[in-house]
Amino acid sequence: MASEGQGEVGGRESEPVDAPVSGGHLLARALRSEGVDTIFTLCGGHISDVYDGCLDEGIRIIDVRHEQVAAHAADGYARMTGQLGCAVVTAGPGTTNAVTGVANALRAESPMLLVGGQAALSQHRMGGLQDLAHVEMMRPITKFASTVPDTTRVADFVTMAAREAFAGACGPSYLEIPRDILDRKVSLSAARVPVAGKSRASTRSVGDPDDIARLAQLLQEAERPCVLFGQQVWTCRATDAALEFADSLQIPVYMNGAARGTLPPGHPLHFQLTRRAAFTEADLVVVVGTPFDFRLRYGASIKAPTVVQVDMGFTTVGRNRDVDLGMVGDVGAILSAVTAAAGPLSASQKDTRNRWIERLRGQERQLVERRLPELRNDQTPIHPYRLAYEIDRFLTEESIFVGDGGDVVTFAGNVIQPKSPGAWMDPGPLGTLGVGTGFAMAAKLAYPHREVVALFGDGSFAMTAFDIQTAVRFDLPYIAIVGNNSYMNQIRCGQIQKYGPERGAVANYLGDVHFEKFADMLGIHGEAVRRPEDLAPALERARRSGTCAVINVWLDPDAYAPGTQNQTMYK
Repeated sequence: MASEGQGEVGGRESEPVDAPVSGGHLLARALRSEGVDTIFTLCGGHISDVYDGCLDEGIRIIDVRHEQVAAHAADGYARMTGQLGCAVVTAGPGTTNAVTGVANALRAESPMLLVGGQAALSQHRMGGLQDLAHVEMMRPITKFASTVPDTTRVADFVTMAAREAFAGACGPSYLEIPRDILDRKVSLSAARVPVAGKSRASTRSVGDPDDIARLAQLLQEAERPCVLFGQQVWTCRATDAALEFADSLQIPVYMNGAARGTLPPGHPLHFQLTRRAAFTEADLVVVVGTPFDFRLRYGASIKAPTVVQVDMGFTTVGRNRDVDLGMVGDVGAILSAVTAAAGPLSASQKDTRNRWIERLRGQERQLVERRLPELRNDQTPIHPYRLAYEIDRFLTEESIFVGDGGDVVTFAGNVIQPKSPGAWMDPGPLGTLGVGTGFAMAAKLAYPHREVVALFGDGSFAMTAFDIQTAVRFDLPYIAIVGNNSYMNQIRCGQIQKYGPERGAVANYLGDVHFEKFADMLGIHGEAVRRPEDLAPALERARRSGTCAVINVWLDPDAYAPGTQNQTMYK
């Protein structure tokens, strides 16, 4: 008798239950059942049967030139779609090359699955080709890591891995499939293929109803509240709930990570430059979907007497600092429940909130005015603030921005404001360089009709840029802007501070590389920009080119972002 789900995946209702099916085909069926429509991969002999299965299941195969890019693309695709991202790599070096992308997904709380090959189980500990202890390597950087022990269990293990990837705060899973397990054929009646949508519980929990009421009361009583929205607002697709929460309760909003764009630029509750003042002067700070990590000085940057933390993961709440109220669940469901419980503000409460908002708005205006001369700087070489300013003016509501770099992206983070939700991608708290190429391709695959603009440092661009050729092969055009100052400037700044200028360039000087010529080899648009007045026209030409484009912008090597200058690592 057929087990649950057999004959229901991939449009195979009439397939005999005793039909032979390989492990690679079972994997593809299970991936399709979990909503995977694309895999990112680099070929290897251990994983060929996966491709055969994906072709039969209608799963798109994007083959890249380095496994790190495959892992970053799977991470990026998960972030953009909200579905399980998937990379498939061969054993040994194929898997080790993907480690950085998996680690990045862990810190960024991105639900992705890495499937890795392995030497045949029958050759275990015999020294097979590319045989390594992959599971042991992957266990510290995943939520779930396992070998698939038998062909009949392939689909079952995919479901286990996917379930773990979405349990609580999201993260990556890893499955190792030995070659003989993958290639072996078994009857459908012996293999369980879970039915789509029937193998996981709902994750839209609001937690303890008493805590909903308590936060609603805190918000009603506060005179100077503010909220920080983090990446989980986008993970939970909670943009509407977040907007309603802020508008209904008249709360100043700050955003980091993928939450950028939750409130559009110009929204009366959108604040960017006054976070330090707000966290100091507020009487209530609500932190939603972001941890107390180095970006918040491990919680020390929040001076408010009352702090509330809302997060998808139990282990994140109250880590590094105490909180007055911790809530775990789907952040969108919690925000909606709190908004309903709090009800409308009274006239006097609105007056009090308006005075608080205007106080912060006045400080924000002063900071914006103070920075304008740097943003419009006409110096040559170009100041990084001017580049960020021109990119911000260039982006539209349909643009997705990808940041991949150190100092140049630190500049950009203070200036560029996404015009819509889900329009900002950065590595996340691991600070990984080289994510941009994979992220840009993933964004274009997820949203083919939207423009993708990626800002790289010259160091990060050189790490993975050859996979622009992959984007060309698959017709995934995006604009790559290289902020070229010939150094790893974030590191250089710290070395100068600690060791003096005579040793400041040790191991961080990259040379003067004419990246625009890279475009010629690929037959795409490329140009160099050396004067600030040429930035806007160059970006427009890239937009009109209809191809991938590389804009090499020569920046002032002696300009450092405030965040870089204030870093404590070297002090």
